[in-house]
Parts: sequence; structure tokens; C-alpha cells
Amino acid sequence: MKRRNVYLDGVALDAAHRGRGPYIWRFGVFQRALHGVLVVAFFLLAFTGLPLRFSCVVWAPKLMALWGGARTAGLIHRWAGGVVLACFAAYLGYAGVRLARAEDRRRLLWGPDSIILQPRDFREFWQMLRWSVGRAEKPRFARYSYREKFNYLMVFLGLGVIAATGLLLWFPELFGRFLPGVVFNVATLVHSYQVMLLAALIVAFHFFDVHLRSGKFPLDGVMFTGRATYGYMEEEHPLVAETIGDVTQQQASPRAIPDRVAPPAPRWLERASTALGLLFLALGVLLVVLGLWDALC
Repeated sequence: MKRRNVYLDGVALDAAHRGRGPYIWRFGVFQRALHGVLVVAFFLLAFTGLPLRFSCVVWAPKLMALWGGARTAGLIHRWAGGVVLACFAAYLGYAGVRLARAEDRRRLLWGPDSIILQPRDFREFWQMLRWSVGRAEKPRFARYSYREKFNYLMVFLGLGVIAATGLLLWFPELFGRFLPGVVFNVATLVHSYQVMLLAALIVAFHFFDVHLRSGKFPLDGVMFTGRATYGYMEEEHPLVAETIGDVTQQQASPRAIPDRVAPPAPRWLERASTALGLLFLALGVLLVVLGLWDALC
């Protein structure tokens, strides 16, 4: 398999391209598109919302000026919020269709491929702690590790709270017909600080786990390209790799079907995923710095 990814000192910047081949499809088009749209919408919400909420901080006027003023920033913020709500609706619809079509719904929700936290994940967490001090074998993860499930839960609940409180603040006349005024005061506080909390969690946990830990630094672009090497799957999700079979005897599937052999990503996609991944990492760090600046000053 010919390697065409961006390299640094002979090592692919994108961890999803490390290890022996061929490539394996990990994520479908819908998951990747939804992830990309949510990332962009989240950063737009954060960088337009923070200067609106903390206008007294020294960096707020400069950031506001980049958007063309408070009115423009507010419009962008609301449009980005609408995109997040649309993503939630699309995801719930996608999950509902999958659940309705599933032959074994219990397995979908509670089986080895489920994204929902289960007792097994807590056992694997404890085993991982023991492994880190040489007291146990390294846990062998299925489709999603306990870290990925926590990431999912953290973002799902965090964006859900932001979306719900944002709706209250977006349409106060509508909700004010049947809600007391104190609810909007609480929603204002929860909405603004939830963004900072979620940003801190994303950078401190999600970014570190996905991109910055040993073997992954500085980037894992599997969610951008949808594919990773078979060696990557053996390392990160060995129970899934075992079910794929003999990859040398399989034809590459042009369709993004999880666990099927995949062709290498186009060169433009590899470069774009590397550039976007590094850009989002930098924006995440900047977001936390601005939030801490406000909190400490």
C-alpha cells in the first residue's frame, strides 16, 4: 500500500495512517459530515458568544470587531445555534431509523458495538488503570472504548444543554408565556458557562485522548477521512479487527461501509484533514485560554 499522507521525520502526522495496511472503513459519510458540521458550529458559537457575554474583558472588543460588530456576531451565533439544533434533529432521526430497522434492538443498544456506557466500560477503565502500573493486561476494546463513550456522552449532553438554554434566550417572548422570569436568568448563566465548561472538557479530555496521547500525537484524522489502517484497528479496537477476517483477500469498497477494506483517501482529503485537524486543535486551545483569561481576571 502506497503511503501518501503528510509526514514529519518519516512518521505520518495523522495517526490513522500509521501501522500496516490496508485501510479499513471506520465511519460512514453521515457520521463524518455530522461531526464536521458540529465542530464548525461549536467554534462559531463559542467565538461569537464569548465576546457577547464577557464584553468587559480586554480581548472581547477585538474579537467582536472581527465579526463586524455585536449585531453581526449575534446573527452568526443564532444561525450556528440553528445548525446545532438541526444536527440534533438529524442525529435523532438517524438513530431512530437504525433502531427501527435493527433485527436485534437490545444488541444495538447494549451490545459490543453500542456507544452507550455499560458496566463493561467501568471494568475496562479499572483494568486500564491497573495496566498503566503494570498490574494487568491492557484491555481489548470493541468498536468504542470507554473513553470514546465518555466523549460522546459529554458532547451530547453538553450541546443539549447549550441548545435548550439557547432556545429559551432566542425566543423569550414565546417561552415567557408559560415560564417564570427567573428561568431566563438561570438559562443565561448556564448557557454561557456551559460553553466554557464544554470547551475545557473537549480540549482537556477529547483532544488529549483523540489527538495528543502517546501514539496519536499530533493528530488522529480518522473522523475526517473515515478510514484507518488495519494496524491502527488492531491497536485501538482489536475485537473489531478480529471480526474483519483476512484483509489480504478482500476487495476495497468504494462505499464507506464500516469494517470493510477501504481504498486510500484521495490526496486532497488527506491534506485537508491534516490541516483542519491542526486548525481545530489550535482553536480549542485558544478558546480555553480566552475562557481562563476571563475567569482569572
